Amino acid sequence: MTEKYIHTSRIKVRDYEIDAQGIVNNANYLHYLELTRHDFCEEHGYSFAAMHADGLDPVVRRVEMDYLTSLRMGDEMVSCLNFRRRGARFYFDQDIYRSSDMAPVLRAVITIVCLEDGRMSRGERLAAAFADCITEE
Repeated sequence: MTEKYIHTSRIKVRDYEIDAQGIVNNANYLHYLELTRHDFCEEHGYSFAAMHADGLDPVVRRVEMDYLTSLRMGDEMVSCLNFRRRGARFYFDQDIYRSSDMAPVLRAVITIVCLEDGRMSRGERLAAAFADCITEE
């Protein structure tokens, strides 16, 4: 199942991420998605810190999330992503699955725009840095 993605990260639910209902608080999924994007960038040799030092800042413009199944204390997840571009916007298509049975937990689309030296850009530098794994639309 995960072979259709260009990157996967394994993450374990921690006790402080659980709410009074005994499930992962919805806001923590944003952290899981961001951690996965950071892991992806580092795996491809260009961390967010390095991008910032180079004057390149991909920033989140929009987040769309569909919650499908709740995670609980002790669950491990597989957080997956694909990366695509349409014009000046970049999209991380991200899915999270519960590791034990690969049940879909969350589907998300994160829209990114780029700042170069503090100004909006078309993202050519970001596209070039990830040319080997980005899909152009």
